[in-house]
Amino acid sequence: MPRVADHDARHGQITDAVQRLIVRDGLTSVTVARTAAEAGMSVGLVQHYFTAKDEMLLATFTRVNGRFTARVDQLVNRGEAEGRTIAEMLRQALTELIPLDDDRRAEFLVRRAFADQAAHNARLADIHKETLVGIRSRVAQAIKNGTVCGEVPQEMDAADQALRIVAFAEGLALHRHSDPDGTPEPAILAALDQQLDRVFTGTCRGAQLR
Repeated sequence: MPRVADHDARHGQITDAVQRLIVRDGLTSVTVARTAAEAGMSVGLVQHYFTAKDEMLLATFTRVNGRFTARVDQLVNRGEAEGRTIAEMLRQALTELIPLDDDRRAEFLVRRAFADQAAHNARLADIHKETLVGIRSRVAQAIKNGTVCGEVPQEMDAADQALRIVAFAEGLALHRHSDPDGTPEPAILAALDQQLDRVFTGTCRGAQLR
């Protein structure tokens, strides 16, 4: 057990170092040597876990996605306990993709760096695609659940609307990152609400997002 714990701790140290480098200096700053220095360990130790930049970036991307998923799960569990609507829970979940604070900004930069790298790497591209499909699928399921309880019209195409909603949220994330002064949080949330209001036109409480 101690070996597993030590492995996880070292893995976390390295991926946290990669994230800090991306946030501070951009993707080009990420090398095995610079990551080792940032993590406060030897190059040899970093290479014991990762042999290349792509591997470190993938692990960091996976870690970021894990944190995102955990936060969404917590939001859903709390929302269900409080009797929130599916639209309310979905709105909260989508804001986790938007850089509205330092933590979400750091995660946004990691996702963006991974997407840039994936454009030239088939393996990373497959993982990036799988991640996007997973997010859209979860949103589509929320919409389908909405049709069951009455929040969403029965004729609504869940997959089509999920694509639009996720693309819209990602667009808001990019604008927030590029022009934070011109995209204050209230405006971001209002725009997201308007997009969701197009789909969630009915009323239902205590429904499931998952």
